[in-house]
Amino acid sequence: MAIRDGKGADTAPHLPHGAAMHLPGRGTTFVRTMGGPQHAPTVLLLHGWTASADLNWFTCYSPLARHYRVVALDHRGHGRGIRSKKGFRLEDCADDALAVCDVLGIDKVIPVGYSMGGPIAQLMWRRHPERVRGMVLCATAPYFLTSREEKLGFLGLSGMAALARLTPLQARQWLTEQFYLQRKSDIWEPWAIQEASLHDWRMVLEAGRAIGKFNSREWIADVDVPTSVLITMRDRVVPVRRQVRLFETIHRAEAFRVDGDHDCVVSNPDRFVPTLLRAVSSVVERS
Repeated sequence: MAIRDGKGADTAPHLPHGAAMHLPGRGTTFVRTMGGPQHAPTVLLLHGWTASADLNWFTCYSPLARHYRVVALDHRGHGRGIRSKKGFRLEDCADDALAVCDVLGIDKVIPVGYSMGGPIAQLMWRRHPERVRGMVLCATAPYFLTSREEKLGFLGLSGMAALARLTPLQARQWLTEQFYLQRKSDIWEPWAIQEASLHDWRMVLEAGRAIGKFNSREWIADVDVPTSVLITMRDRVVPVRRQVRLFETIHRAEAFRVDGDHDCVVSNPDRFVPTLLRAVSSVVERS
């Protein structure tokens, strides 16, 4: 995940320009921007649950920026995303993403949603269809819960989220260490651990509940913009059959397959990144 220097030490990957951005009436988030070629379309990167823009997309920034203007933001409660006392809603994340475009003066975008970012991209189209040129949906689905085991798991997240609202700062820090970082610290590089430690875990846990409730099956067939669905063929988080269902339901969607697990954007970038470039190119050509 990180780059090794000549002495074998871990260093953070090279990251493009990023800064805090105030979104009027919404709050302050963190946004990275890459200019891309003149007059190039804009791709808007929407990261997955428990990640941040950098953790999700750092392998993709430079390859995408060779062809497109690239914008990436941290979602609510994730990384340096908006902090709010309100409950987490995917709809708010969709509106946040368009608010970033408003600040940057961008009219139309191609949302590229990964996992949780997939529902956010879908909601961007549903809520603001005139602003969406096309979509790229990666390792995601039109719904996430069907089995009893899945529902019980997300009910557990709901309870933890409610508890986190009442937890003092010290306990929240403990939650961060025990729930997440302890399981990751032996395989994650220090920069990634630091990035994940920025999360507001009350909001992240509420995001898990929101994902569990998401269901676009009643309206996803109405999508009328060019769409690419990137299917992670060894995915152990979002079943392949649900990713295929998403592809089959969207009129004239094109499928792009990657031989990798749910985290292949990071674990297999040599496979994922070229496929992502083809998926985005397909949307641009068809739009």
